Amino acid sequence: FMDKIIESYHGHKPTDKHLSSMDYNQLDCPPFPADEDKMINSTRIRVARNLADYPLGTAVTRSQRKEIETLVVSALNEFKGELKGKYFSLETMTDADKKQLIADHFLFKGGDKYLESAGLERDWPEARGIFHNDAKTFLVWVNEEDQLRIISMQKGSDIHAVFKRLSVAASKIEEKAKFANDEHFGYISTCPTNMGTGLRASVHINLPKLMNNKALHQSIADKYHVQIRGIH
Repeated sequence: FMDKIIESYHGHKPTDKHLSSMDYNQLDCPPFPADEDKMINSTRIRVARNLADYPLGTAVTRSQRKEIETLVVSALNEFKGELKGKYFSLETMTDADKKQLIADHFLFKGGDKYLESAGLERDWPEARGIFHNDAKTFLVWVNEEDQLRIISMQKGSDIHAVFKRLSVAASKIEEKAKFANDEHFGYISTCPTNMGTGLRASVHINLPKLMNNKALHQSIADKYHVQIRGIH
């Protein structure tokens, strides 16, 4: 059943093996020409990850969810240099921290009816939280839809720098917390749409004239297999 869903969405057949690399040295991404670069406000890349030694969030127990948080936070607390930052527990964060995280568009919230129906918001907000580095160019969501959402972002169009930060951080986390991976499915995620690399890359881009023709805008997105999403 799952194979049929995955083949329909991704074109990945039941006999296919998933191949991907998180090695930033293999990323061939030359700078954009100046006339294109000026249109890009920011670049963001995230990956969804779950831990190999635990069930997915739909089946994880309360104690296991706490163990996941403890394990991941211990890895995050070892970050140095540009990755060094602070973890904010949803249970214990101050009102001031909450307001700032909302202002930064970093905070994830409960109350999603689809996540609730799948059992992903049990014991909310226990053992959930957000880490961000001091520069606010790197985030980790803990125990939301997936056990980890690892996010790298910055102003401008430097895709290589954004991916390198993500790659380095994910590798450091995995030194303590092995990610669930399968040779057929790739990285295991809660939703089949995130199977494979579990990666989504996006740019916040200025296209004021194109936005005046939404039908054309959507047809171009469909042609290149990209999605038009919100600004946050």
